[in-house]
Amino acid sequence: MRSRGRRHVLQALGLAPLACAAGARAGARVTIRLSHVVAQRTPKGLALEHFRARVQALSQGAIQVLLYPNSQLYGDEDEMLALQLGAVDMLAPSLSKFGAVGFPEFELFDLPFLFDSSEQVRRTQQGAVGQELLALLARQSLVGLGYLDNGFKHMSANRPLRAPEDFVGLRVRIQSSRVIAHQMRALGARPVVLSFGETSRALVARVVDGTENPVSNFWTQGMHQAQTDLSLTSHGYLGYCIVAHQRFWDYLQPGDRALIEQALAEALAWGNTIAQRENDAALAALRASGATRIHLLDAVQRQRLRHATRGVHEALALRIGPQWLRRMHGATSSL
Repeated sequence: MRSRGRRHVLQALGLAPLACAAGARAGARVTIRLSHVVAQRTPKGLALEHFRARVQALSQGAIQVLLYPNSQLYGDEDEMLALQLGAVDMLAPSLSKFGAVGFPEFELFDLPFLFDSSEQVRRTQQGAVGQELLALLARQSLVGLGYLDNGFKHMSANRPLRAPEDFVGLRVRIQSSRVIAHQMRALGARPVVLSFGETSRALVARVVDGTENPVSNFWTQGMHQAQTDLSLTSHGYLGYCIVAHQRFWDYLQPGDRALIEQALAEALAWGNTIAQRENDAALAALRASGATRIHLLDAVQRQRLRHATRGVHEALALRIGPQWLRRMHGATSSL
């Protein structure tokens, strides 16, 4: 996947944004190439399809969104580079990916046991902290257009994971995030960074022993076929940022930008209401399949996991500045 993605990036270097912009300036059809790494039948996949349909309707076909789901074009390891080089026009990467490209402040969203509800997450993102984080992206000529929810993550393996000692020695797939890696090491597990598209195969091949995901990702990627146990830990949040490159955004006519922003606002509002529904539906399908044992955690078990990972918060504060952590904790505790 890595070499194929890199070839696409090199082929598109310097050409793609100019072609799209020329069409926009001439009043011709505008095509927006939007790549993402998850399946279509996930909260993110459905929300982006809703965005595509709203752009089509509002522009009466003058603006077209081409969606490339499920890592068809780019995977976790190269989609941000593809955006920077103009091989795609928009992305919906997980918030974790921004830490690796110079925005460690976004790793606040990776902190374990930070949020207790989706409403708490949403109000934080729409408040001062969330909006200031979007504004930071201008440092690298990126335009943060909004947040999209995918719910809370749970742990899977071939044994129940309900206490810190259950994690000891496990090789756990994670996306590239220093915060998530620190969390796994705090629990005694070994973090293994793999792209999302490679995870199911890695589980089948026993390259890794477990992973963390919202239930919708776990189900749509067929991970239940390789994991006997899913523990509903709700230990972390998984969300996305819709982002465009400033170069592409500036080439658009003001009216086109306004239309795209309207369509995206509608799609994000809709998508953020269906995330829990899709995760609930995936959990029901998983229960019905009988393929994976599902374990609920009680308050005492969650508190033990929270206590074991408390040092992750302190380490991030040292790296990005304690004021950011204080502000995030303040925002969540006031909701």
